[in-house]
Amino acid sequence: MNPIDELRAARPAHLGDAPVDTRTRTRELSNAMSKPRSARLPRRGAARPLWSFGLVGAAAVTAVAVVAVAVSGSGGTPPRAPEPAPASTSTVRLSARDILLAAAEKADRQPAGTGAYWHTVSVRRTLFPAVGAGYLVMDRQRSEGWTPRATGGDQWGSAKPLGARPATAADEQAWKRAGSPAEIQVSVPGKSRPMTLSTTPGRTQTGHSPLTDGDKVFWLGRNVTMKDLLGLPSDSAELKAWLLRSYDGHDTESADEPMPADMWLFDVSVGLITDMPVTPQVRGAAFRMLAGLDTVDVIEGVTDAEGRQGSAVAIEEHTKGSGVVERRLIFDQATGRALGNESVVVKPGGRQTALPAGTVWSSQAVLEAGWTDHKPSS
Repeated sequence: MNPIDELRAARPAHLGDAPVDTRTRTRELSNAMSKPRSARLPRRGAARPLWSFGLVGAAAVTAVAVVAVAVSGSGGTPPRAPEPAPASTSTVRLSARDILLAAAEKADRQPAGTGAYWHTVSVRRTLFPAVGAGYLVMDRQRSEGWTPRATGGDQWGSAKPLGARPATAADEQAWKRAGSPAEIQVSVPGKSRPMTLSTTPGRTQTGHSPLTDGDKVFWLGRNVTMKDLLGLPSDSAELKAWLLRSYDGHDTESADEPMPADMWLFDVSVGLITDMPVTPQVRGAAFRMLAGLDTVDVIEGVTDAEGRQGSAVAIEEHTKGSGVVERRLIFDQATGRALGNESVVVKPGGRQTALPAGTVWSSQAVLEAGWTDHKPSS
């Protein structure tokens, strides 16, 4: 079985054949924390392409059957904040508008770059409770993707499991008392069977796949082409109107889950800012659009999962289980570049009950995003 088939075979059955981008995956993670997954919304238009970067993050995790419902809490798990990056107790909340407008100006000045492929590298970290062991496990996956500028070509992606490990020093002690197992069974909310994670890094799997319909590369409220992305309006009001044409009052996955427009715009904009091949001016417009949302806040002094310092534009999401999760887009104020995104427990509830406020239960760190003329060999 070649690598692309292995990745597809590892994909959980309930997700169907069409892959899902990173932003939608984060929504799925949040849903899994609060309730069993509802039926997926029937696809509108083209199936989502397989190897765009936003999707490579998902493909990388599915390579070890982790991507479907990554969460950090379930009943019986001791309340401990995980490594690597709990919410900082010394953060200061400032005016979102001023900081985001400054970030927009910096983003505008970034070079556009050229190349035949849009290339991205990211690392996703997700928490799981070890079955019957009383400790948390951090699973880590590295994803790399190459999306062609020209239509009719193939998207390429690679996925490498970096190995699971105990989330904190206390978790490590509990893991050692359990015999330091090289393979750890973990609970997955909404699943009747546990999943096995390996503490040993796995081999890199590389594959490629034709673009859906020959030209669809990313999901931005709907399936879009490279031409769509490169032609997005650089005016914040026009960009907001363009995006909202795909908004139907519910979240990105299920018509049964209402979602306010601000939350939906934030959800979609995270991907646009972090890992899509848009112009610097469009990225700046996205920051300005977020600055105009009354429901977003800005937190300074945030440390991402890679240990990098930045600021975060954040929005709170209320779950059906009475919990509250803060969704964060972390960026470098000095450059306007996105560092990644994370989800933080604000108010434990539902399946987050065992996790204290401040727990970072899922994160994606963007290590590279830019144009290149190089792609991996088959």
